[in-house]
Amino acid sequence: MKRASRLKRATGVVLAMFLALGYFSPLQKTLRTLPDTLALTQGQVQTLNLGPQLRLVAHKGETAVSATQDETLGQVELVSETAGTSELMLSLMGVLPLKRVEVQVSPEKRLIPGGAAIGVAMRTDGVLVVGTSDLTEGASPASLCGIRPGDVLRSVNGVRIISAQQLTELIAQLGEKPLPVEYAREGAVFTTTMTPQMDSTTGTVRIGAWVRDSTAGVGTLSFYDPETSSYAALGHAITDGDTGQVLTVSQGQILRADVVAVQRGQKGAPGELKGSFLMDPQTLGDIQKNNTLGIYGRMTQAPACALYPEGLPIGLRSGVHEGPATILSTVDGTGVQEFTIEITRVNQQSAPAPKSMVIKVTDERLLAATGGIVQGMSGSPIIQDGRLIGAVTHVFVGDPQQGYGLYIDWMIQEAGQV
Repeated sequence: MKRASRLKRATGVVLAMFLALGYFSPLQKTLRTLPDTLALTQGQVQTLNLGPQLRLVAHKGETAVSATQDETLGQVELVSETAGTSELMLSLMGVLPLKRVEVQVSPEKRLIPGGAAIGVAMRTDGVLVVGTSDLTEGASPASLCGIRPGDVLRSVNGVRIISAQQLTELIAQLGEKPLPVEYAREGAVFTTTMTPQMDSTTGTVRIGAWVRDSTAGVGTLSFYDPETSSYAALGHAITDGDTGQVLTVSQGQILRADVVAVQRGQKGAPGELKGSFLMDPQTLGDIQKNNTLGIYGRMTQAPACALYPEGLPIGLRSGVHEGPATILSTVDGTGVQEFTIEITRVNQQSAPAPKSMVIKVTDERLLAATGGIVQGMSGSPIIQDGRLIGAVTHVFVGDPQQGYGLYIDWMIQEAGQV
């Protein structure tokens, strides 16, 4: 009986080992990592490393792509020839079908790449509460009614709030009486009743909250779409420095900016581009949208790109791969320059999300000037294989030579909605 029990346990261990080995085998890894859908544009080439055992051949649908396979290297090269949809079949040695892969080919789209430094001036929709403080006579009225840092005050007593100064004047006018307040928190809207109090120290009626209604900074233009006059920039949201809250947009502008100084990035201390744009403001466009994927709006005139005056075709996410690439950025007074980078990791994403890829700066000129990626370079367009594939978004705090990039797919989608 004991022998049978030991045999059963040994058999279970062996089977578990075989299952584990099978899961981590190259074939199973390819099946897991190869997406069900590949998105490409006309003329874009996609190389897949399948290994010598797997084949990828046309199955049905329009002839949108052609596939050439090097069986020795185990590589398949897909060339997107016409707009349309193709269905390919992944099989074992061309005999046993394993997986269907749909290839969606979009018509070629060309964009004017950015790289120029821009100033960003934005007024919030409502006023953002960045902190609360007690009054001389007692607790903060804002805190007592449930308002906390990160909330956005939208209206008081039925009056829409558009600035911090207007809020102060309105509270002084209404005095010490219960007031209905509408505020937003994490995308939801709430109402409460707040009773301002006279503060004997200042001699004014106060609500015990610190608020902010605007922000300004420097970033980088990612691209301009000549067909729609829309643009994308930054690749990440403009957030409040105190609360980390994504700021809502009431109105805003992007402006021409000059880089006047650079604070080099170091391990644990991200650097920064210092720009000037408010002394002689030249408005380039508006800001209609601010979210985790950047800022978007329309430009009043087409920006020039001396390096790529005719623009560049886009490269969708399925064609982005690990390996050499470049970025366009402005880090001094000489204008937009092109710097070499390496894409070290590509993340599969089927829906809009940040952190699409990991990049590493390899250009000695950029490393000497900035130490790598610094604040203000966010939005710098990324180019690979002669195509615009995305934009720089964040720097690694622990390593300024590395950072994240965002797929052009998601940015075009956002720009198309302004």
